[in-house]
Amino acid sequence: MKYRLAIFDFDGTLADTFPVFTGMLDELARQHGFRPIAPGEIPALRHCSARQIMRHVGLPRWKLPLVAKSGIALMRREAHAIALFDGMEETLRYLAQRGVMLSILTSNSCENVRLVMGPQSMELFTHLECGMSIFGKQARIRKVLGRTAIPGREAIYIGDQITDGEAARKAGVAFGAVSWGYGAIESLRQCAPDEVFDSVAAIRRIA
Repeated sequence: MKYRLAIFDFDGTLADTFPVFTGMLDELARQHGFRPIAPGEIPALRHCSARQIMRHVGLPRWKLPLVAKSGIALMRREAHAIALFDGMEETLRYLAQRGVMLSILTSNSCENVRLVMGPQSMELFTHLECGMSIFGKQARIRKVLGRTAIPGREAIYIGDQITDGEAARKAGVAFGAVSWGYGAIESLRQCAPDEVFDSVAAIRRIA
């Protein structure tokens, strides 16, 4: 077994929330006074870090918790329209059956995660950490390590954004970058990921 513990990001890694997220950007911009993002800007912004995007739209860091709270509420409203990526549940079950402990660590809410994942998928996970800042994930990764008593060298955090790679490095675990999420895979390579997954099925190799 390559890793005894796999910690997964949720948005853009396990679940395809990006269409819902982009659909609510205008509403969030009106609510919180930052510049709307035109559809044509989105491909280029997928190559940027969260900090770069915040500067681009004029969103100060102090407003981020307010925007996140509003976004989580809007996503709760659209949870019925969100699905896991094709083959994800089968891949998660494959890992669990081979003894890999599974956790979810996300800035989204536990309620949204449970709604989208469904009870059959949720039963595969031993830990669920939700609602932290996108810039505060490293502390929660360490919390999961402490609860599982698994050393960092035997754990991997799998995500789709530069902040995920930064958090993994600071927490002392491997970083697995997925190619289908919010961040373009080219941008994630700057984090020097230990694993790059070009397909959902490729995640199975960590078992």
